[in-house]
Amino acid sequence: MKFLDLAKVYIRSGGGGGGAVSFRREKYIEYGGPDGGDGGRGGDVWAEAVDGLNTLIDFRYQQHFFAKSGQPGMGKQRTGKDGADVVLRLPVGTEVLEDDEETVIADITKVGQRVLLAKGGNGGFGNLHFKSATNQAPRRANPGLEGVERTIWLRLKLIADVGLLGLPNAGKSTFLAATSNARPKIADYPFTTLHPNLGVVGVDNAEFVVADIPGLIEGAHEGRGLGDQFLGHVERCSVLLHLVDGTSADVAADWQTILTELEEYGGALNDKPRITVLNKIDALSDEDRAEKRAALEALAGPVMEMSGVARHGLVEVLRALRARIDGTNLRLRAKTEEPGPWRP
Repeated sequence: MKFLDLAKVYIRSGGGGGGAVSFRREKYIEYGGPDGGDGGRGGDVWAEAVDGLNTLIDFRYQQHFFAKSGQPGMGKQRTGKDGADVVLRLPVGTEVLEDDEETVIADITKVGQRVLLAKGGNGGFGNLHFKSATNQAPRRANPGLEGVERTIWLRLKLIADVGLLGLPNAGKSTFLAATSNARPKIADYPFTTLHPNLGVVGVDNAEFVVADIPGLIEGAHEGRGLGDQFLGHVERCSVLLHLVDGTSADVAADWQTILTELEEYGGALNDKPRITVLNKIDALSDEDRAEKRAALEALAGPVMEMSGVARHGLVEVLRALRARIDGTNLRLRAKTEEPGPWRP
């Protein structure tokens, strides 16, 4: 399934049916008079979060969603049929935005949550509604109200507990593959990850969700590389895991590059708790390892060490992440699934 996290959609609610002007005239039956019914109500347009979706790819092939209009009223006091609603089935974590792509209409974060996006028009009154003692034969009826038409944007922000950050080839996908059943693409060239990946990670009889996003480079906020658009997928995370490639010539500069991009992105992302990890320690000598860790600690504070390939230090990193998640009271579930290829 292809991944799509931004889609433009055109919606329109149904218009109300018009009221009827009708009179009862039957031979040998007295007490005739107005009997025009009201028009039916137009259908609404709803957004609903459903389970089992993690992409907006369906909205690439269908962008127009129009609810049905209500039917007009009829004689013999018959009300028109209401128009059918239209429901946009969205993955959990989707934001619904106005056409300006900034104003948030709704933030859908729970399965089953429903949001009304466009209300259908009310049906018009038939002439039976206007009958009175002084007007016993009204010849007027109201037209139905028109539906609401609007353009909206859907933006998906994945729901995860931990977000992975780092330059390309920092080892984020390797970490996800080593600790979960996820199978992201792994290769020895930059930008092998082109879209976010999710994995369920288990440690100490508990599990949480980790999100891997494409790597950032210097100037990503200006559109370089793949840009910083994927940072939206880690905005909901409670803790960020910043992986630094230990084989890099300047680990301090690499760490600072990511920090600068977070600051340029803005919002509360830069204020989230971060755990800094020196990765790929299996490729370093003891002397280089100590030197690079000291250079990182001078800027980032405490630094952990890990090797995703050799699986050194993975348990310690996962336990540190779990402790941060516990502290924010996010969902931390008892592990009930069968273990994957590797679960500490």
